[in-house]
Amino acid sequence: MAAAAGAERGGMLNRENQSMLITGESGAGKTVNTKRVIQYFATVAALGEPGKKNQPATKTGGTLEDQIIQANPALEAFGNAKTLRNDNSSRFGKFIRIHFGTTGKLSSADIEIYLLEKSRVIFQQPGERDYHIFYQILSGKKPELLDMLLVSTNPYDYHFCSQGVVTVDNLDDGEELMATDQAMDILGFVPDEKTGSYKLTGAIMHFGNMKFKQRPREEQAEADGTESADKAAYLMGINSSDLIKGLLHPRVKVGNEYVTKGQSVEQVLYAVGALSKAVYDRMFKWLVVRINKTLDTKLPRQFFIGVLDIAGFEIFD
Repeated sequence: MAAAAGAERGGMLNRENQSMLITGESGAGKTVNTKRVIQYFATVAALGEPGKKNQPATKTGGTLEDQIIQANPALEAFGNAKTLRNDNSSRFGKFIRIHFGTTGKLSSADIEIYLLEKSRVIFQQPGERDYHIFYQILSGKKPELLDMLLVSTNPYDYHFCSQGVVTVDNLDDGEELMATDQAMDILGFVPDEKTGSYKLTGAIMHFGNMKFKQRPREEQAEADGTESADKAAYLMGINSSDLIKGLLHPRVKVGNEYVTKGQSVEQVLYAVGALSKAVYDRMFKWLVVRINKTLDTKLPRQFFIGVLDIAGFEIFD
């Protein structure tokens, strides 16, 4: 907190931008420390005159202080996961700028993200988990989500979510889902935006269960049942046969012409994994853009304090 107070004083006295780098080994407490620092800036700067709370209202009507703080649960649900060393490890880097006006009061904020670990979406090491949001949805805390996404409450039913462990001892996925959902509400997400995020997450679960088989005496793969593909396509709002066709017979550009290419089972499974990672990565980036839209109040800015929380390094024996 002393470093945070020093950064705020430096910004106020010199009207110069300040930045804090929070680094250290995985599990050292960087993410928690970042949350505390941001909470400090948001609270102190939102107070203005002593004893008088005068916070800028955002486009959604909530206070900017609350929304800056609530950006964390939303980002952590989609960008944090259990690793061997840390039950809530940030699998991406983030730079959070908190902007102050001429009087030193909070004016707006924005977030930049770096290098989301996309491979975790489809593969986890033993003892590790996929991103929290998958298990939050499967917790069954919001039964209407299970019905909407056509999923069960058993993570082992979904290949992409069950290669490591599926529970964390000191983490209640059901309660975390409620916190994620509430954070999206405070951040001004409309129902379609919330359900869209959940639907894409559910579609990725179904992607992992798609099965293919080799045609006899051919190198061409074919679908081995379409149930999972139908569910994924339904959640993404696309045609199921077009999805399967695109995976089995992709069109590639050769010179000035497009040709249809045959795929083996191995190639199709690789394409499904690549598609799943790309969808999740783009959804995560959209989430950040959407949060930034809420945090941008268009009020005058004098200086900012930036907080960089980078992914932790690991020291092995």
